[in-house]
Amino acid sequence: SLGSWLTYGLGSVNQNLPGYVTLIPDGKPTSGARNWQSAFLPGIFQGTYVNTKYRNIHSMVPNLRNEQIGPGFQKEQFDLLQSLNKNHLQERKQDSLLEARIQSYELGYRMQLSASDAFDISKEPDHIKEMYGDNKQSRQLLIARRLVERGVRFVQVWHDSGQPWDSHSKIKEGHHKLGRQASPGIAALIRDLKQRGMLQDTLLVIGGEFGRTPTVELARAGETNQRMQGRDHNHLGFTTVLVGGGTKGGYAHGATDVFGFKAIENTVSIHDLHATILHLMGFDHERLTYNHAGRDFRLTDVHGHVVKDLMS
Repeated sequence: SLGSWLTYGLGSVNQNLPGYVTLIPDGKPTSGARNWQSAFLPGIFQGTYVNTKYRNIHSMVPNLRNEQIGPGFQKEQFDLLQSLNKNHLQERKQDSLLEARIQSYELGYRMQLSASDAFDISKEPDHIKEMYGDNKQSRQLLIARRLVERGVRFVQVWHDSGQPWDSHSKIKEGHHKLGRQASPGIAALIRDLKQRGMLQDTLLVIGGEFGRTPTVELARAGETNQRMQGRDHNHLGFTTVLVGGGTKGGYAHGATDVFGFKAIENTVSIHDLHATILHLMGFDHERLTYNHAGRDFRLTDVHGHVVKDLMS
């Protein structure tokens, strides 16, 4: 819910686009929408999912145009629907999900004005499209830049819908292939933001949900079948990259033990990372709160320290 917290704290710049957008090429990941939900924050702050597999904007963001009726009559229908919805809400003022659904209808209507332009990378100059490349990861990173440029506060970009990085065998082959898919677009995005003067105000967070153990796992003791070898999930030591947004370039913070198993130097917890991201976005993580279930909650709960060594 990090994206939801930032959208809650920062508000929205472009009223015709969501404040928080999730881009995924083809389908949804494990656990689906839970990956961009708003937790106990109002539902209006949750992410808006867009399937970037398609090149056509009307396939990527369906129902942008109503082919059956004109915009005037559609506006009359929409106004009637919203008046009924708001009357319904008056009797259920504590239902945040109902309010979020009503606001999503309003946003969907307004998106008809802006989405075609924001998601259409064909309008980019040829040299920009060539810089990013033409694979699906690169294309959606270019879309991300166009969204940020238009005031979308938080864009979450997934590598793919399945578990492409979650391989336990032939890691070198698989991860090298995936890295070659992702790296050119990421490098292009950084260069593009910098040349547009946007990098100082835009924070890129590049990472995954866990690292890998330096040891292999075997199905049974002593078994060496190549098919069964692999490296396990590891939450004790892994890398996250922060670029732009007031961070220090060319700096590596912390280190693992000699085996690469566990962080032992300048360790950073997920609460520390969140506190640092909020700080870079202009917030004191101890003061950005939301009242829920009788007390003021915050993203970092009762933990977290800002990692000031990362600041430029």
